[in-house]
Amino acid sequence: MTNLIAFQGEPGAYSHQACRAAHPDMEALPCHSFADAIDAVTQGKARLAMLPVENSTYGRVADIHRLLPASGLHIIDEAFVRVHINLLGLPGTKLADIKRARSMSVLLGQCGTFLRDHKIETMDWTDNAGAARDVAALGDRSEAALASELAGEIYGLDLLARNIEDNDDNTTRFLIMAPDADLRRRGTAGMMTSFVFRVRNIPAALYKAMGGFATNGVNMTKLESYMVGGHFTATQFYADIEGHPEDAAVARALEELAYFTTELSILGTYPADPRRQEQVKPAN
Repeated sequence: MTNLIAFQGEPGAYSHQACRAAHPDMEALPCHSFADAIDAVTQGKARLAMLPVENSTYGRVADIHRLLPASGLHIIDEAFVRVHINLLGLPGTKLADIKRARSMSVLLGQCGTFLRDHKIETMDWTDNAGAARDVAALGDRSEAALASELAGEIYGLDLLARNIEDNDDNTTRFLIMAPDADLRRRGTAGMMTSFVFRVRNIPAALYKAMGGFATNGVNMTKLESYMVGGHFTATQFYADIEGHPEDAAVARALEELAYFTTELSILGTYPADPRRQEQVKPAN
């Protein structure tokens, strides 16, 4: 079987960094979109997919929760990756030479203090690693990119300033997807279970559906709703809980949830990242 792990973005993207950190033994496969990364696994071109689902500063990653249920893939692991933003320039360039930096708007906004202090103008770019690639191609010592150290390594750029972000705990959570579920109990920080569901059309259905988790002492770390099929009345919920479906308390909570839902699908059971406790606050 191929030993590739697919991600969305250019080589050197933060998703690429996550692939290298979580699976240094695998070769990373860049893909144009999240859907393409999923397709790479379902079509057998890659063994795993690394997908970002949320960021501690900017919240949910658009489209991911819509794509996951229909992907046919299973969550087998999670990874919390600290997002360090760096100023990259041509070899031999000094910080004082830089007049303009390019990157995605979300990264530019996170480095406002540094950019203002050094009087560096900004240019919004479609991709962080792509910005590094394009700065390398331009050959202009006044141009820089905001990106990962990995992007600088790939495109031959110098690291002019390291960790220039305003928020010193900016972290992205990734889910690692595979064709087959892995229900083994593993890891050192407990297990997580993710699922999606739709509630029955009865009064207080969501309240009643959630009651089983509270009464059984199951900690829900995430609960999000989103519309499906373009209808305001078709609402689907995504949830993460601590525990394994075979845990007695979790089994009882899921049984009660099933009674109040029209659809319930477990997306994966996987070991909690040890860094989770540093980043996640309980939802209930």
